[in-house]
Amino acid sequence: MRIGVFTVLYGALPLEQALDRIAALGVRTVELGAGGYVGTAHCDPAALLADAGALQRFRQALSERDMTISALSHHANPLHPDAAVADAHHASWRRALELAQELEVGVVVGFSGCPGDHPDARRPNWVTCPWPTDFAEILEWQWEERVLPYWAAEAPRAEAAGVRIGFEMHPGMVVYNPETFFRLRDAAGSAVCCNYDPSHMFWQGIDPVDTVRDLGRAGALVHVHAKDTQLDAGNIRRNGVLDTKPYGDVLDRSWTFRTIGFGHGEELWRQLLSTLVAVGYDGAVSIEHEDPLMSVDEGLAKAVRLLEQALPREAVAEPWWG
Repeated sequence: MRIGVFTVLYGALPLEQALDRIAALGVRTVELGAGGYVGTAHCDPAALLADAGALQRFRQALSERDMTISALSHHANPLHPDAAVADAHHASWRRALELAQELEVGVVVGFSGCPGDHPDARRPNWVTCPWPTDFAEILEWQWEERVLPYWAAEAPRAEAAGVRIGFEMHPGMVVYNPETFFRLRDAAGSAVCCNYDPSHMFWQGIDPVDTVRDLGRAGALVHVHAKDTQLDAGNIRRNGVLDTKPYGDVLDRSWTFRTIGFGHGEELWRQLLSTLVAVGYDGAVSIEHEDPLMSVDEGLAKAVRLLEQALPREAVAEPWWG
């Protein structure tokens, strides 16, 4: 495994400056935003595919710093009930897929998306309970009429391009936990894989180590995010874990995204990383910074240090002790 960085944390900087900041920490692997909600600050597929010179300069910026790309990131909602949003996200997804093929990047990270509750809806509707039965009916309509038809068509296209889709299990999207992930994978095929972000498991009460074991045994792990979550036990006792307050309201929220080690201790991260090794994962552990209590530079530096200490670099193929 290798340490990586999701460069959107330096989205205000030009690509070269962002890469220099990351390289100064000894990191040589990056995940690049390529459309959708994460933007295209460092990697604009439309521009790079249309301009051979721009594509060459992009490649050169990476090669001069000995940087590799772990994944292109296209977090979006191509199932959005607003046709204008859905069409834009679908088009940018296709461009990201085309660029990944051109660059020989084997993973595009993204969301499953979330439809509305009927054909004329204008906003997504994330269903979280089965009753009254309206909700169960909405959920089944979403999967049968929108989710499965879309990804059953797109997954083979990705596979033909040499790309596996790293779905991030993210609340607000129809794929938000292992059960919903495997429902999509079982229907759409092995190109449907997982970008594993434990931060979304922590606050849902899902064991992050057990999840890695299950995903790894299924051969579904293709990318991993390093992001933590701090759980506020008092606020959870008062209000539970479903929380719609702004992320900046740290004192009042039930949970908050944190730099790794500041939500759960190093021992948990050692166990998680060791389980990744045990299931045969050998890709990037890409640091994603969304900590409202720590600057980007500080959070990134601390995450790199923790991973350098905790990340098992070489598994023993044939132990001498038999």
